Amino acid sequence: MGFGTGIGRRGLGLGLGAMSLAGPARAQSPATIGNFPVGVGADSVFVGITVPITGAYSADGQDLQRGYELAMGLINAGDPLVAKWGLAGKGVLGKQVKYRMTDSELKPNVAVQAQTQFIQRDHAIMVTGSVSSAEAIAVQELANRERVLNMVGVSGSNDTTGKNCQRYGFRSQQQSYMGARAMAGITAKTLGTGKKAAYLVPDYTYGHSVFDSFSEFMKPHGWTMAIKQVVPLGASDYSSALLNIANSGADIFVNVAFASDAVTSTKQADQFGVLKRMKMVVPNISAFQAQELGPKLMEGVLGTFEWHWKLQEKFPLSADFVTAFRAKFNQYPKWGAHVGYMQTLLWAAAVERAKSFNPVDVIKAFEASKAAPFDSSLGKVWYRAEDHQLVRPVPVVMGKKASEMAHKDDDYDIIDLVAGEDCINPVEALGCKLGPYI
Repeated sequence: MGFGTGIGRRGLGLGLGAMSLAGPARAQSPATIGNFPVGVGADSVFVGITVPITGAYSADGQDLQRGYELAMGLINAGDPLVAKWGLAGKGVLGKQVKYRMTDSELKPNVAVQAQTQFIQRDHAIMVTGSVSSAEAIAVQELANRERVLNMVGVSGSNDTTGKNCQRYGFRSQQQSYMGARAMAGITAKTLGTGKKAAYLVPDYTYGHSVFDSFSEFMKPHGWTMAIKQVVPLGASDYSSALLNIANSGADIFVNVAFASDAVTSTKQADQFGVLKRMKMVVPNISAFQAQELGPKLMEGVLGTFEWHWKLQEKFPLSADFVTAFRAKFNQYPKWGAHVGYMQTLLWAAAVERAKSFNPVDVIKAFEASKAAPFDSSLGKVWYRAEDHQLVRPVPVVMGKKASEMAHKDDDYDIIDLVAGEDCINPVEALGCKLGPYI
């Protein structure tokens, strides 16, 4: 299927727009839209996945991949575990879920090219993936144009469900606003009020989002900005920025860098004496950061996680996830794997609720979930109809001392778990304006 066919399909959808589904009283879903029903085979459907297997975020990308693989296997086998999420029998609506993963290389254009092939050649009924918010936003825009559902992978930028939100896109990870609001009070209580902060900010949508949200939520606690150093994504040398930070007179080093960038910049910050002079805060801690840096550098570091394996003590479906993941991969799951696992199972549960792969019907099922929340590895959760952000709890964590770690994966204490309703942004705050259904 070439690009021309895709444009024609979108044109058909726009032509059906007179049946407006924008208001509460929605018309019947169209019989043909996106890859529905052509993408629904006699016994299977196809899902396209793009993850960064190489590049600066590769460790998190590979972990995300493991989460998708586990979820797909359990769904297709009709494992009793997935019945707890609302699925019945093998597959989704009796269809096996076939899928293919492609390395996005952490490049939005590569992700879009791969997902375009999945959509137009393989008739993908759903697309997913990403670790970078730039990738996530680009794929979400593509999926929306093609009228194919997109379950966003790892993406912390406010823009994904803010100004760049899309009717066909849904995100389960908390965005920067939620993370900053969840941790602001406990950060001030732990590290003090009236502090001067130095920020290291990767120069793309995620970095600016985290900086904007965290700095704003610390203002009521008297925190001010000593310096802001903007650095490129995937940098290998942070010496100039870190020298400026070291000489800034700041009390707190707020490291916004993610994944291998966070590891490299933290090691260099230690070399430049920054960590001897300042406490470090990482508003959104990447899953492998403690493992790669060790407790010497991460002890006492405050931040948020999307999920941590210790949540198995609170949520039974988290315990199921940990058990199944360890059985398959012989290791504890990180939060990237949880995103892939959770998004896949929530999509499957919504399809079963809708009793259809028609994306409009599935979107409606998601948008109605406040009244009937999904059972998940984070307890009861629901997607907000106005911006498709998952309303879910946010774990606030602190790095542990080496002497207190029971094993290498016992790297953080969960010091707070903030309810989604208590930290999510007001609907109008981030500029989301969802487009039409068709």
